[in-house]
Amino acid sequence: MTSPGLSQRTPITENTMKHPLMPTTLVLALGLVHALPAFAQSSDGSSPTSAGSSATELERVTVSVGRGMLRSVQSMSQAEFENAPAGTSPLQTLSRLPGVNFQAADGLGNYEWSTRFTVRSFSQNQVGFTLDDVPLGDMSYGNFNGLHISRAISSENMGRASLSQGAGALEAASSSNLGGTLQFYSTDPSDRFGVRVSQTLGSDSDRRTFLRLDSGATAFGQAYVSYTNQSTDKWKGDGQQRQEQWNLKWTKSIGDSRVSAFVNTSRRKEVDYQDLSLALIQSKGDTWDNFYPDFAAAVKAANTLCGANGSTYVAACDDAYYAGSGLRNDELAGASLDLRLADHTTWKTTVYHHHNKGAGLWFTPYQASPDGTPVSVRTTEYSIHRWGVVSNAEMELGDHLVKAGVWFEDNDFDQARRFYAASPNAIPSVYEFPSNPFLTQWQYAFNTKTTQFSLSDTWTLTRDLTLGAGFKSLRVATDGQLERGTGLPSGKITAKKGFLPQLGVNWRLTESNELYATVAKNMRAFQAAGTGTSPYATTAAGFEAIKGSLKPETSDTYEAGWRTRGRGYEGSVSAYLVNFHDRLLSVQQGSGIQGNPVVLSNVGNVRATGMEGSLSFRLSSTVSWYNSLSLSKAEYRDDVVSNNVTVAIKGKRVTDAPDTMFKSQLGYDDGALFGTLGVDYLSKRYYTYTNDNSVPDRTLVNLTAGYRMKNVGLLRELSLQGSVNNLLDKHYISTIGSNGFTNSDPTGTYATLLPGAPRQVFVTLTGKF
Repeated sequence: MTSPGLSQRTPITENTMKHPLMPTTLVLALGLVHALPAFAQSSDGSSPTSAGSSATELERVTVSVGRGMLRSVQSMSQAEFENAPAGTSPLQTLSRLPGVNFQAADGLGNYEWSTRFTVRSFSQNQVGFTLDDVPLGDMSYGNFNGLHISRAISSENMGRASLSQGAGALEAASSSNLGGTLQFYSTDPSDRFGVRVSQTLGSDSDRRTFLRLDSGATAFGQAYVSYTNQSTDKWKGDGQQRQEQWNLKWTKSIGDSRVSAFVNTSRRKEVDYQDLSLALIQSKGDTWDNFYPDFAAAVKAANTLCGANGSTYVAACDDAYYAGSGLRNDELAGASLDLRLADHTTWKTTVYHHHNKGAGLWFTPYQASPDGTPVSVRTTEYSIHRWGVVSNAEMELGDHLVKAGVWFEDNDFDQARRFYAASPNAIPSVYEFPSNPFLTQWQYAFNTKTTQFSLSDTWTLTRDLTLGAGFKSLRVATDGQLERGTGLPSGKITAKKGFLPQLGVNWRLTESNELYATVAKNMRAFQAAGTGTSPYATTAAGFEAIKGSLKPETSDTYEAGWRTRGRGYEGSVSAYLVNFHDRLLSVQQGSGIQGNPVVLSNVGNVRATGMEGSLSFRLSSTVSWYNSLSLSKAEYRDDVVSNNVTVAIKGKRVTDAPDTMFKSQLGYDDGALFGTLGVDYLSKRYYTYTNDNSVPDRTLVNLTAGYRMKNVGLLRELSLQGSVNNLLDKHYISTIGSNGFTNSDPTGTYATLLPGAPRQVFVTLTGKF
């Protein structure tokens, strides 16, 4: 088969993807920290300024290391999100933090089928995510209890974000945060009336329009409303990825208290890239893709390769399909009351509601349409109706800071696998929800009730020594009822742990240096869905076989670190040990489009150890330099039995868990001219549990540059920004596990890889009135 209208790029091999140099830069940077106390002296030889002056000097170091915290925390300010190319996923902006591995097949990181965000070898569905305290679930594709951050809010309205790589905050509203928590916060409305208009044009016909109106301070508080519209062609093949968003936020201060509310909507339509294998990339190049919009080619392939009309199935049947797409409609709303009840007592309560309608479309050759056309549309359809409340109180009692929190959520999630007719005279649109299914293979109704309580005490023993102790209690009960279909499980399952403790200490050695250590235990609830790593995604017989012994995943995290800062620099080094217990793995049977039930296995223990370092420099009033280095080793500790066969994975590396990551970014900003040059290195990653196949390492270089002008005509500010992603146009594999992971793939034929985007250029013009 050939792919119409596509040029063939060079196949990806170990040799073509070797990084150009080892991360010597960070070695030199970390060495400088020892010389910085002397370097920080003023020109007349006097001592560095006081800690207060150092803090002032560091205000423009926009990646902070959580000074004073009892656990590992890294945060990014609003400036980091503002300086990213317009429309960039906040996850991609955060990807240079230590311990973070983010991958996506598109240049801006928004294509949800491909996005993968891992932290210290924890996969995305083992990390917790919130926006303004509202839980976003695990943000995986086909999410059953939340939505992706790229749909929850426009990136231009992102205010700041804080990542706890190991032990997340006890009060965070998440039932999946085995491996830390990522908390997003939106910008507040401006106290000044204003209008912002941004227009972006870029590679592959990228067009993004952003409009925002701020009311300014009024007697009724202050508010903003924004509108975003973006569309871009795929960088290979045919089809578009489109999104339209409305964001509304209102705040009002009442004395020392505050009330706020937001309503965000999203309409997203994305045409999929085809999942590839190493063998397919070698034979057809990394620009190989689906047939869309050539339906006749898909019908021909189905007739000749896929077993239709009595012909014999051959593996090339799965090399390309007609098309696939993801459709998501979301409405997310929340309201918060933040009260200061007394001088030392605060109480914040947030109520929220989320509605989602979604569908994943796949034109399959494994089910014919009623008129005999050997292709039909297979969907996985989603509907979420969830509401909840998050309430946290703080009270200072002498040397003690006591916190108590509760979270409750009620979530109705409906999911179904349906088939719709497709024929040459009536080809369903990849951008619209289909109607009138001719077959419903299965249909589920899930109700999940989540209850969490947390309590902690932070005790300041002395000026320099702080201890913290606390726990949370988590219970997640799911009732999953199979409404249509046979051979699939149905019933109730509960994940609960009444005592998940967390202990921490912070010891300030000097004004510039501190040590910290944390011990924490966490639990991840079972996924309440008919797909994914879920007890409901296997067969009824498989469910019966494991339900008596099935335990929720838990983790024990031990971490310790050192934070340092001085005049013009801030850095941290941390070490960690994580023991996973009862880790669940799902093995896809056959090609993903067939939708076969997975084989779910408890692989026992997994151990991860590692070290991380980050260092931010303010080299001058205009030049900053950020570096991070992550070294890790994550291994399975037990063999697993799959289909009554023992699979030897003991001692093997965890899939999609690189041993080495290095990120460096040099920035310049004099108030008018600004720009960044970034380098991102990632070591090889395994996509099989037995480690018999992997994707090579890669190094990417990205560049942004822009210019701002103040008071131009009627404008308060006018800016022009250009960016080049993948500056050196490297060929590399970005996402692995797009179709799940497999036990073994010695010949490289398992299609679960997505190549990264080539060099792309974006230009944004912004005016602020």
